[in-house]
Amino acid sequence: MLWCHGLTSSIANEDDRNLWSLADPVNAAGYGLVRYDARGHGRSGGSLVPFDYDWSNLALDAWALHRELAASVEEPWVVGGASMGAATTLHMAVQRADRVRAMVLVIPPTAWESRPPQKELYKGAVDFIRRNGKQKYVEATQRLPPLPIFADQAVRSVPDISEELLPTVLEGAADADFPAKELVSALSMPTLILTWDTDPGHPVSTAEQLAELLPNNELSIARSFDQILGWSDRIATFLRAL
Repeated sequence: MLWCHGLTSSIANEDDRNLWSLADPVNAAGYGLVRYDARGHGRSGGSLVPFDYDWSNLALDAWALHRELAASVEEPWVVGGASMGAATTLHMAVQRADRVRAMVLVIPPTAWESRPPQKELYKGAVDFIRRNGKQKYVEATQRLPPLPIFADQAVRSVPDISEELLPTVLEGAADADFPAKELVSALSMPTLILTWDTDPGHPVSTAEQLAELLPNNELSIARSFDQILGWSDRIATFLRAL
């Protein structure tokens, strides 16, 4: 199983937040787990070209990693990810559906009709960082109230991207979107969709649209933090059933 993390995150960042465990449930289901830092994130280098961070290009990066690691380049893998990683997963499936055995889409972000407001938020963040620097941006975001579903939890994190690359990465994210709906609706592989409530950056409406489009899916919406903690078991059950 190839796992793709979210925007501004990384392997280390996901481990620090520890919202759901991956290695144990994936291994228990009989799969190996491959994780990596996306272009510009964590320990991976990046460029100052915003289009390099378009979700379709991140998917091409993931396929390049697959070619390096797969015993056979035709061997289908389970692919999954959170937020930007879910978008990367969708683009991977559209690019090479024959190589994707199944998908795990966690907290799909704004897409299609809901994307424009998120684009403006990212553009504003880019301007703020270029004027004030990464540290001031982190301080400003830390002062924002937590999502209602995390009201009693400490789950904040710092972007694992260098100050030099952070504005460019956000620019690329601002202009990114899911594949066209007609391409998504043509994907027939089993898909698990997990999302949480009360998050405008990862609205339930995106997950529900995906559930309407994808012909072979399971959708689960967490309404409480405890339900999020059960996602590891949901992923393991899904993988064992493939």
